[in-house]
Parts: sequence; structure tokens; C-alpha cells
Amino acid sequence: MSLRLSLLSEDPIVEQFEAIWEEKNTSSPAGLYLKGPMMVAEKVNKNGRYYPIEEMRREAQRYITEMVNTGRAMGELNHPSSADVDLERACHLIVSLNEDNNIFYGKSKVLSTPCGQIVRCLINDGARVGMSTRALGSLQEGGSYNTVKNMRLVAVDCVADPSIGQFVNGILESKQYVLRDDGKFEEIYVRFEESLKKLPNKERDAFIREQIVKFINAL
Repeated sequence: MSLRLSLLSEDPIVEQFEAIWEEKNTSSPAGLYLKGPMMVAEKVNKNGRYYPIEEMRREAQRYITEMVNTGRAMGELNHPSSADVDLERACHLIVSLNEDNNIFYGKSKVLSTPCGQIVRCLINDGARVGMSTRALGSLQEGGSYNTVKNMRLVAVDCVADPSIGQFVNGILESKQYVLRDDGKFEEIYVRFEESLKKLPNKERDAFIREQIVKFINAL
């Protein structure tokens, strides 16, 4: 049985983030690192979501093992509307992620990619940047907040300010994904398109009309 999930993004954390220049030797250019809180559990955030610590801890450990420790934990410049990381948009690489009192602090290296150079220039010019999680998950509705279940961290992206984060969040939540039995994710519209191909023309038209009505009723 497949598990249906939404793509969720959170407001960026900017207040406690610091930029660190590290120089290996005098002949090599200094590397720029960003260090600060990347994920917070056991607290209702500005988007009205609550992440249980056990849920976040489990997913953080998977992400550390599969992505951070293997040099694959890249984040993009701004949130895309996708559950994949676009290598052309990668701007930083998380090199460590540790838990302290329900907060997961990370350290990431700003890459020498075009988007990484943008981040570097922004920091050099005095701009503040923040980190914002992009994850798949299902929401358990509550009275004043929603609890996140089945969290699957996609990336921690580099973004500007909370107002931008809230705007992007409104777009991303309209996209739905399913977790297949083989552990892979796919967008629901892909399954929808594949199902259309299997239907005769007359049944296809009726099916499309039915789905449009359902969509309108759900607005």
C-alpha cells in the first residue's frame, strides 16, 4: 500500500546563523561555512506545524547516514517546487548535523557553484541568509496545529527571510507525492498521467471530468 505525502517547507532560521571563514593554508583560498540551527522539534513553528522529537531524530539519523556522511547533503538556493535536489541549483553542502536539546545544528560549506557564489557575494555584502527544511510528510490535523508524521527530509535550502518562506510554503503544499512499496517517491500527477494512458478515449474523457469536479469541490 502506498503512502501519500505532501511536500513541506519551513520558515528559514536566520537569527542564530553565522558565517565562518576557514583557511587551510596561506596558499589556498579560505572556505566559507554556514553554521547554526537547521531543524527544531517539540515546538509549534510559524507554519502551525509540530515535529515530534522521535520523528525528527529518526529522520535526521537517516539523512546523516545516507546523505551527510556520503557527501550528498546538498541544498539549493531558494525552495524549488520539487522533491529532488537540482545539482545546477546547489549552493551548499552540509558537512555535519548534531542534536542539542531538540534542536539540530548543522554546518555547511558554501560551494563554488554559480548559486554558491551568489550566497558568498550576499554574505560579503552584509546580507543575512537562513536555512529552511524541505521535506515530505503527512500532516495529522489538531486543534491549533498539525503534527508532522512520516517525515522524509529532502534538503535544507538556503533562503532569504520568513516572509519568503511562508509564500513558498503555500505553493509547495499543493503538490502531493506517494511513497511506493519500493521506497521511492513519485508525484501524483505522474500516476494520474499513466492511468490516463490505460483508459479508452470515451472512458478517459469521463475520468478527466470526474477528476476536475473533485478538484473544484476540494478548493
